[in-house]
Amino acid sequence: MPGSQPKAKSHLFIHATIVTVNKSRDVILDGALLVESGRIKAIGKTAELLQQSQGTGSSVEITDCTNQIIIPGLINTHAHLAQSLLRGLAEDLPLHEWLCDAIWPMEANYDETDGYVAALVTIAEMLKTGTTCFLEAMLTHRSGLENIVQAVEETRIRACLGKLIKVTETNSDLKLKDARDRDVSSMSISSALNTHKVHHGSNNDRLHIWFAAGTPRGSPSSAHTAIGETAKKHDIGLTMHCAEAPKDLPIYRQYYDCSPLQFCKDTQLVGEKSVFAHVVHPDAKAGDLDILRESKSTVSHNPTSNLKLGSGVCPIPDMVEAGVNVALGTDGAPCNNTYDMFREMHLASILHGGVRETAGLLSAYQVLEFATINGARALGLDGDIGSLEVGKKADIVLVAPKGAAVAPWDASQISTGGVDPVSIVVHSGGDNVDSVLVDGEFLVKGGKLLYLDEAAVAERARDSVAGIRSRSGITARNHQKLHYI
Repeated sequence: MPGSQPKAKSHLFIHATIVTVNKSRDVILDGALLVESGRIKAIGKTAELLQQSQGTGSSVEITDCTNQIIIPGLINTHAHLAQSLLRGLAEDLPLHEWLCDAIWPMEANYDETDGYVAALVTIAEMLKTGTTCFLEAMLTHRSGLENIVQAVEETRIRACLGKLIKVTETNSDLKLKDARDRDVSSMSISSALNTHKVHHGSNNDRLHIWFAAGTPRGSPSSAHTAIGETAKKHDIGLTMHCAEAPKDLPIYRQYYDCSPLQFCKDTQLVGEKSVFAHVVHPDAKAGDLDILRESKSTVSHNPTSNLKLGSGVCPIPDMVEAGVNVALGTDGAPCNNTYDMFREMHLASILHGGVRETAGLLSAYQVLEFATINGARALGLDGDIGSLEVGKKADIVLVAPKGAAVAPWDASQISTGGVDPVSIVVHSGGDNVDSVLVDGEFLVKGGKLLYLDEAAVAERARDSVAGIRSRSGITARNHQKLHYI
């Protein structure tokens, strides 16, 4: 790893277009933002903040952000860190076959350091594309908790790690083979509680430990109730894959005689710090959207994953109208191919208008809120991150639109009817990220990672996946009949 970088001083960013994502939806033209001691000290017009900084007599580092856009750090509320090593190895498969025949067998064959390497690969990609905080959706035993913690510590990203609490399926009719069940004893409630006790709040409070509840597919409801009750008793955040595939909805009806969210309510899984991933097939007539709103639970929308696995399209416009908190996630590399939240924002903002034949059904600004303040609210961190406001932690992203792909973008023309900066942010892609700060410290600068050797990490990933494929016996799954010569 590269050597430690010097600690950030007071830093003033000037001449920027600042998309605050605050309650007033303020966008500051020719704006400035002052970072001090890891937090946002001041925000306003460049002329005003320059004058104030000159009057203090203290040393302030200044960065000219002309024609750049400053946004809050993006928050990925559904990411599988260890799956970056499995990118491209399970193509063109429906969810249940994808899990049973490819992903789970490979995850069950991770070696000692594979999870660490995978986490570094994922975090490197997330940081370079503007993600400053993420929720790990299901940290399995073989990926190694200490591996992931070490990767978070070294890279200085903000993380909520959902440690999987595995409930062994008792329903043989579904024929869901899970190779990870061999480690079920290491994925218990007591193990998750001990992990929370040891690591929660570490790394200057950048690392939080969550529960990741296994998806109910015929397992005893009492086992899921135990997870929900324990999480509430200890005020621990909880995440779960819910109603993801078409087959999931009838499973809830057949084995639990209720809708997906009614099951979650009955088992104490809903709540202000509950994030349900996907929810592609809720039962609106049974009141699922009302349960989500009333419990203040969050839905993590993963459009790319849902489309790639043929799971369907989540009714996000209905959820927004019902008052449900909607956030955004990428899922894992095997069902998305990237961890780029800019790609996810772009797709989320256009998908639903196409499906319902109504242009602008979700605006670019709404989707930016999904990826920032709504994500912060989902994680119980909206008092500290998710928007650019005085007193909040300085998790910020500098977007530098450049080249023909964003022409004729010109920040000086915004006030006279020029291109909307939010449209540029949501639709331009993660390649335009110039700098990323967490707690006021640069982790990416000029498009380069400061705490990771990207080439070295990629090389280690190639070595790791060769071992995983050898031990699991899994080869790339797709329908392309190519002739290799």
